[in-house]
Amino acid sequence: MNEMSAKQWQSDGDLAEETKRLVVATEAMMAANAHQSDGIENVRLKAIVHELPDFLYVKDRDSRFVFANAVVARSHNFENAADIAGKRDFDLFEFEMARRYFDIEQEIMSTGVPALDMEEIIPVPGRKPMCRLTSKIPLRNDRGEVVGLIGVSRDITERKRQEDLRRGQSALLEMIARNEPLEMILEALVLLIEAELDGVTGSVLLLDRDGTRLHHGAAPNMPSAYSRMIDGIPIGPKVGSCGTAAWRGKTVIVSDVLSDPLWEDFRGVAAEFGFRSCWSAPVLTSQNNVLGTFALYSDTVREPSEHEREMVAVATHIAGIAIERKRVDDRIYFMAHHDDLTGLPNRAFLKERMAKTLFQAGRNNRKVTVAYIDLDNFKDINDSHGHAAGDEVLKEIAARMVNCVRASDMVVRLGGDEFLVVLVHQSSHDAGIQRRLRELQKALTRPVILDGTEFPVTSSIGVAAFPAGGNTPEELIANADQAMYRAKELGRNRLQYHNRQRDYCVDIPLTEEEELRQAIVADHLCLHYQPQVAVVSGRLTGLEALVRWNHPQRGMVPPSNFIPLAEESGLIIPLGLWVLNEACRQAREWQDRGLKPVTVAVNVSAKQFADPDFAGHVHEALERHRLDPRWLELELTESTVMQDVDKAIGIMGRLHRLGVRLSIDDFGAGYSSLAALKTFPFDRLKMDRSLVEALPGDKTAVAIASAVISLAQTLQLTVVAEGVESDAQLEFLRWAKCEEAQGFRFAKPLPPGDVVRMFK
Repeated sequence: MNEMSAKQWQSDGDLAEETKRLVVATEAMMAANAHQSDGIENVRLKAIVHELPDFLYVKDRDSRFVFANAVVARSHNFENAADIAGKRDFDLFEFEMARRYFDIEQEIMSTGVPALDMEEIIPVPGRKPMCRLTSKIPLRNDRGEVVGLIGVSRDITERKRQEDLRRGQSALLEMIARNEPLEMILEALVLLIEAELDGVTGSVLLLDRDGTRLHHGAAPNMPSAYSRMIDGIPIGPKVGSCGTAAWRGKTVIVSDVLSDPLWEDFRGVAAEFGFRSCWSAPVLTSQNNVLGTFALYSDTVREPSEHEREMVAVATHIAGIAIERKRVDDRIYFMAHHDDLTGLPNRAFLKERMAKTLFQAGRNNRKVTVAYIDLDNFKDINDSHGHAAGDEVLKEIAARMVNCVRASDMVVRLGGDEFLVVLVHQSSHDAGIQRRLRELQKALTRPVILDGTEFPVTSSIGVAAFPAGGNTPEELIANADQAMYRAKELGRNRLQYHNRQRDYCVDIPLTEEEELRQAIVADHLCLHYQPQVAVVSGRLTGLEALVRWNHPQRGMVPPSNFIPLAEESGLIIPLGLWVLNEACRQAREWQDRGLKPVTVAVNVSAKQFADPDFAGHVHEALERHRLDPRWLELELTESTVMQDVDKAIGIMGRLHRLGVRLSIDDFGAGYSSLAALKTFPFDRLKMDRSLVEALPGDKTAVAIASAVISLAQTLQLTVVAEGVESDAQLEFLRWAKCEEAQGFRFAKPLPPGDVVRMFK
């Protein structure tokens, strides 16, 4: 057999020399056993085979173990190597794995072709799987017949781990080089470290620009609730492991978070999520400035092993490279897209952003207004006071522009003393844009005072609006530029609007805000009234007054089209006073005509309610129109009264003393606080139409509506259901014992004349 095996070895020249020696030694030992030699040489060979660090075994044609060395036996929990004899892989592994081994071995023995350097993954209970490099060769007798096989395996788990780690590190460095998002890089880093270690969860926190707080960077396997809790924690000398590590700039090892004083303020949070130890290291720049922290959490009380410390060092090094690269890239991008002097976006930024802004505006049916601004006579400041003074004036003007716009808007320095302001409309109408342009011009006109010297500043502003004033960024900016030059020709310090259809520039026209102001003064407003009826009897119980704008060109305009403008411009206060007085006047007129008195409800805005003279205005309206206060109801939303609870209670108390009724409007829309019903002296509760419209088909809406009605009645509040449109809704409200309702099921809002006919 030795002679035949030697020939076989010669034909398999790729096997490692060490493996060859192992197999030859094994065959020699088996041959010695076959001749029942108990000599010293046999004993020595046995000892060598059992002391080998590699796995060595012999199987028969049925893949049963004939012989195995001590390493094989120990791997299967046998105390003696002889105990494994006669076993098959089916006795030692799960069926699928055993079947795979069996098929390979039978193929080797049937063909006589060895299988060399096979990588095998071996499961290990309670630990990560083991990786082995295995070679299996046929075993022949002296007649050349295959009688079994010899297997040799080496544990290459550590080598594979090192290879995987190197590949992972290389992949991370490639991600950094490709400038992939920092979040993706940090998440891949945490996953790589977690794959290398057992029983730990990783987390990266990033230090903010101010160097005061840590924010979420990556924690793919951390409970999301915990990540949210620690997002934004301040750094300090006693802020858990991470906050303290960032504060000290040194690694912090906490073996038991439930007893360590550093975790005194966070023990409850750690216990809730089962964390018992946490080891955090600062992520540092090449100058040892803290960028963030890398932490490993464990659910057992312990300190990190040497290998875990090494992995933390690897993680912080790579994280530092990635974060520094991201900051450098951000700085380069900022410098390329922003003006050095003012910090405002520049032409490159405008070119990159403007096309996207117009595309989104077109898709959402919104307008975009561009104001091209050139400072008047700015050259005189440079010539008289020097460029340093001129630079300070430009910085002040830039700051004023930024303070005049919203977060969605954009201020760009085009160069010199030229700027561009891009105003993105919140809807398709022009409400407030003209006012904002006037306010911008007014802000720029204020003198700039530097070191006691006053610099007068005025500006010429040209305006063009998308899409009427241009469909592309280039066209829009060119038309605004043309309007700006027209403003200079007409004497400077003025606003000019570009009219694309007629291709000329005109003064800014009368704004919608000014039109609404005139409508309030000139009585272009009117009230319609929607009936409120008793659910059981159907009798009329009240009317809700709803304002309309009788526009000379646009006809009857519903409140949804101008109330937002009134709120934004501050006109809601005079508008609300007009509605209050007109409702009182109309209610008294109906009574004077002999109609049965009913309550008239008036909506009150938050700004109107916050007016210190509001209760006085209500009293004056009642007195002026000789209306008994019990026939007036004021509808307030929860958000209105919750802005300043003490003040609201005081105002509502004065209104109650007048005899006016109060109702909470839109209850059930979004967040509705039950505490508001208990805190404030309401008389009625108006259930929002969004809840009513789901009745009675939606079980959740049924449950909520029933609970609201029951609760309100317990608090002695009358319930009015808004937006009732169907018989099914009305039938449910009867069943739920809701007292009153309003909606198209009974009548739409009616002009005063139709209300008289309804009375009769």
